Amino acid sequence: MRFLAIGDSFTEGVGDELPDGTVRGWADLVAAGLAAASGETVHYANLAVRGRLLAPIIEDQLEAALSMSPPPTLISLNGGGNDMLRRGMEVGHLMRLTERAVERCAAAGVRLLLISGPDPSGRLPFGRRIHRRGAALTVAVGELAARHGLPFANSFDDVEIRRPEYWSADRLHLNGAGHRRVAGIVLTALGHAAEDHRLDPAPAPARRLFAEARYYREHVLPFVQRRLRGRSSGDGRSAKYPSWTPVTAA
Repeated sequence: MRFLAIGDSFTEGVGDELPDGTVRGWADLVAAGLAAASGETVHYANLAVRGRLLAPIIEDQLEAALSMSPPPTLISLNGGGNDMLRRGMEVGHLMRLTERAVERCAAAGVRLLLISGPDPSGRLPFGRRIHRRGAALTVAVGELAARHGLPFANSFDDVEIRRPEYWSADRLHLNGAGHRRVAGIVLTALGHAAEDHRLDPAPAPARRLFAEARYYREHVLPFVQRRLRGRSSGDGRSAKYPSWTPVTAA
């Protein structure tokens, strides 16, 4: 099996930082899970880059994926999360891009896995609008997957992962526990037995004024400044695994 992941920060693994500062994330864990399930080495690549909109994910990352030699046998696609944070986002436009990816993979004979990212909206500014957009996109992607007989890993509707314990301090990216839970959802969608990773219940954290002010200063303000400057968190970054990397069964 040659498994290749494309997408944005969610697929890159932001929030699941290892001691050496590198990121791991659900896609790395899925590659390891596939190797364990088959008992064989899985060749794995990850072209995702944080901050990417869906259009460059389809136009750049997918085309690069299909051009690899040897080609992938399985591609996972998630995108649209950064689009939802911008004005003028249209679900119809994102679905036309996604359908193009479905057609390209079908023509190339590559199996495509569609993934919906988890719902971060509960503690974000303008969270209700983000939730509405994410819910509409999830329904549309699920219907597209059903029409084409594609596996669909739906983490947006997973209520468990919405708990604060699964999220990083920026409230936008999952932490290590969140990525572990998504890996289980993805492996299950692919037909493999997977751990239903759950954290023990904990008291809901109090949202004190000082903590909220610090959150806006450290996370919201830098985001707004990047948007005003026309910059992205992924500017100057490249894929972490641009070529096939062997992942052996543990």
